[in-house]
Amino acid sequence: MQIPIVACVLLYANLALGAPGTLMRRQRAAERLAERKLSRSSNILQPAENEVAVASTGNDTAHPEYSSNWAGAVLIGSGYKTVTGSIVVPTPKTPSGGSSSQQYSASGWVGIDGDTCATAILQTGIDFTVRGSSVSYDAWYEWYPDYAYDFSGITIKAGDTITMTVTASSKSAGTAVIENETTGQRVSHSFSGETDALCETNAEWIVEDFSSGGSLVNFADFGTVQFTGASVNGGTGVSGATIIDIQQNGKVLTDCSTSGSSTVVCEYTG
Repeated sequence: MQIPIVACVLLYANLALGAPGTLMRRQRAAERLAERKLSRSSNILQPAENEVAVASTGNDTAHPEYSSNWAGAVLIGSGYKTVTGSIVVPTPKTPSGGSSSQQYSASGWVGIDGDTCATAILQTGIDFTVRGSSVSYDAWYEWYPDYAYDFSGITIKAGDTITMTVTASSKSAGTAVIENETTGQRVSHSFSGETDALCETNAEWIVEDFSSGGSLVNFADFGTVQFTGASVNGGTGVSGATIIDIQQNGKVLTDCSTSGSSTVVCEYTG
């Protein structure tokens, strides 16, 4: 049972009986939770507008697709039930030309559907956010088109190894699991009876410029995100995947590729 957002905020405030700093941290956590439930969401792949030809960067991997919000690799097929991959958590930075007073974010996740199948996405991942010298991370789960929800009970810092797994037990049910291999923490969420059905035809390893309040957030310089141990249904890796890069306002911001059968690498180039 979900607690109403207002009640959740009051609960955090009432529990804050310790030092003022504890009260402030709990209030901020409640505010972030309320804001996320109202507005944070991933989106299906959005083709880039006004796509322009891009000169080769020396990367041998073909780039048949550009998107305004997704970068990474997508397998297109059928019967995709489980998708997994691990990343080392990056330290996001304010992009060149950005303002230290503004907030910039990116998200690394694994998922099922959302490219050629637009009805739903089962996904889980990590958000990376920077404002000035302050960096924060959130672990979340989502059954799109519903909003994303934060996991509790897991801490994340730069350099941690995070394994993300989604499993579809049917086209309307499944699980999302995040494990912090560095700390040993593990969190999960189960979905059931979802009205927006999966197709089980796309498997993804994605760095996303996600949405808040209906618009793309300011995209962070995430450095490099490398998905390792990328697998589908416990075996099939990323061989043959479509590579996608983010292109906004005629500028390509990422350079993604696959390496071997189980690694996807995305570099911020904006």
